[in-house]
Amino acid sequence: MDTNTHDRQGGGGGGSFLARLGGIDRRWIFLAIESIPEGSRVLLAFDYDPASAGELQPMANAMVHHCAARGHKIVFMALWPLGKQMADATIDDVLLEFHPNYAYGTDYVQLGYKAGNEAVVKLMATNLPQQYSTDAAGAALSSLPLVAGVQDLAAFQLIASISAGYPGAKEWVQYANSAAPEAFTLVSGSTGVQVSQLLPYYPAQMEGLLVAVKGAAEYEMLVTAKYPSADKPELLAERLGQGRVRMGPQLVAHLLMIGLIILGNVAMIAGRSRGGAR
Repeated sequence: MDTNTHDRQGGGGGGSFLARLGGIDRRWIFLAIESIPEGSRVLLAFDYDPASAGELQPMANAMVHHCAARGHKIVFMALWPLGKQMADATIDDVLLEFHPNYAYGTDYVQLGYKAGNEAVVKLMATNLPQQYSTDAAGAALSSLPLVAGVQDLAAFQLIASISAGYPGAKEWVQYANSAAPEAFTLVSGSTGVQVSQLLPYYPAQMEGLLVAVKGAAEYEMLVTAKYPSADKPELLAERLGQGRVRMGPQLVAHLLMIGLIILGNVAMIAGRSRGGAR
């Protein structure tokens, strides 16, 4: 197998990985949500917990505001036990704060957490009511217009996993996409440590990928530029500005690391020079 073929299949060296990582265009998630018709049904999976909120919550906030600004109908769920808690916070802080006209049952639904890891996705791909017979509060899906009659994942135009690891975006690709590869668009927001697992699926099976705080900050800028808040601009800047705020400490940390590396090399060279002089 030649080197170029090996790299295309995701088995190349570090240079290939960095090249692919640098080639990720954060605009694709923005364009994916923009391209589906207004009022589309979307599924947002909160596959993370508070430990990863620093990287992923800014993405979730921006994605929910973006979807609501486009009038998309949002179904929330989670593969992680505390994912429902993260989704509920986003609903309160972003969806209902800036889109108070969103009504439960018709504009959004909270399915909540289901145990089972990838088995949850696998069953939803063919029989969603069997996996979720009720919403998180115990209401029958048949009583909620947004999800009444939904049989499987093909009912959604977009599926997004905000993912910190297993189970998460990789399992959505493997089990949801394989069951209905042409039915919906699949995108993900990922922590930095998980991205190596997802790059082989981008952009074929996964059409958009946000990576860590940098990706969140870039996405925030795109969303707030096109969909500002006339009534609460300062609050929107706060709620959809956390990614950009967190880029500051990250920049300082990177500069500090570079400075220490340079200082260490200077000290090593100076030590060698003194040793040679003796």
